[in-house]
Amino acid sequence: MILERAIFAILPGHAEEFEKTFTKAAPLIRSAKGCRKAEMHRGIENPDSFILLALWDTVDDHMKGFRESPEFTEWRALLGPHFASPPAMEHYGAPL
Repeated sequence: MILERAIFAILPGHAEEFEKTFTKAAPLIRSAKGCRKAEMHRGIENPDSFILLALWDTVDDHMKGFRESPEFTEWRALLGPHFASPPAMEHYGAPL
């Protein structure tokens, strides 16, 4: 199991709309092959910051299966207009 962590810096004034848009975009990632769970959390100290935590069977399920799919293109089209900068994404291995 692979954990994806992506931090989203959102344009000032866009956080509420980003939250609403994520509810439309969430099924696109959650239904992807190998995606076991995907949840978005809003920052408390910085409400214009969000973190996505997603569990994948493999890195390839995320990087090839989802990121090279039409669903990812739609995901990015929905959420991208709210980004202040590109998301900072990393993958992590099994829990210790």
